Amino acid sequence: MTTTSPPLRFVALDIHRKYLVVGAVDPHQQVVLTPRRFGFEAFSVWATTHLGPSDAVVLEATSNAWLLYDQLEPLVGSVTVAHPLAVKLIAAARVKTDSRDTIKLAHLLAANLVPAVWVPPGPVRELRALVSHRKRLVNQRTQVRNRLHAVLHRHNLTLPPGKPFAAHQQQWWLSLDLSSSEQLRVQQDLSLLHSLEELVGAVEAELGRLSTCDPWVKQVPFLVQLPGLGVLSVMSTLAAIGDITRFPSAKKLVGYAGLGASVHDSGETHQGGHITKEGRRDLRGVMVEAAWVAVEHHPHWQAQFERLTRRIGKQKAIVAIARKLLVAVWHVLTEQEADTNAQAQAVARKLMNWITHHGVIPGQHRDRLLLLYQHLDELG
Repeated sequence: MTTTSPPLRFVALDIHRKYLVVGAVDPHQQVVLTPRRFGFEAFSVWATTHLGPSDAVVLEATSNAWLLYDQLEPLVGSVTVAHPLAVKLIAAARVKTDSRDTIKLAHLLAANLVPAVWVPPGPVRELRALVSHRKRLVNQRTQVRNRLHAVLHRHNLTLPPGKPFAAHQQQWWLSLDLSSSEQLRVQQDLSLLHSLEELVGAVEAELGRLSTCDPWVKQVPFLVQLPGLGVLSVMSTLAAIGDITRFPSAKKLVGYAGLGASVHDSGETHQGGHITKEGRRDLRGVMVEAAWVAVEHHPHWQAQFERLTRRIGKQKAIVAIARKLLVAVWHVLTEQEADTNAQAQAVARKLMNWITHHGVIPGQHRDRLLLLYQHLDELG
């Protein structure tokens, strides 16, 4: 709900794991609602009768902030989810209580000093949660693999040729001459690895399915055309970005990913530094991974990388390529057009791979070709 008249109350929520504290001030910074503590169910009942369109609400960006946002948004004039930096200023206070924190947050809102975070719509929240879930599973899988490799190092063992954890290697692992306790650990790690492989595969299949559904299906072809970006990395990129229109320039998107250079500009001193690394780490990671693939397989990016490496070194060069790729991401999503450095055959091959695995019923070759031509037409 959006109100056209100025708020009469500025209401702050100090959210904790099992309860929240509510307090409010008026436009003159006078306390009009003494901080009160509620359980979440009791607050839902209280909010429906005590909050209205003349109230502006601010709450912290916590794990359950979106649920509270959805509950409050139809009731009040505006809901602001505070950027963690605003809450950090409160946390740094020498005297800290729930009541003080709540009123301080209300004062910041009344003074229009709360930096707000973007509130992602439902599909973006779901995609972000799924991408994060996959990352956790992949990290667990990596830990299991590392433990199994550590067994080889401890005993100076050499694996047979082939992939170390393929199905045909299972018996080799189980037949190792180890102590009974270590054999048990190896057996359970192999079982855990098999389970994690299935779980990761199921999540990746769901991400592939979502790539063919609204609102993502219209954006996926424009990102798949870029080197180093497959369906999984494209969905991770879209999850991090959300709505591209909230970035008025490519520079804003680069800053959001923490790939922009830090600057010290004071008096007569102007000095640039390393990238800020302030922003979405997941987006920064995807772009760096894509950059390594691009400089290996794409002539344009390979030439750029070699030129930059001679001047600033390999590590800084790959970060610069990642930044340039993110600029390309902004342009293709904003302008809905083909990348100027796209290779037609490579793009067609990647699109066909996406279509074959997720786009249409497998086996219907004619339908796949028609869909491929449709996407190529969209790219121009």
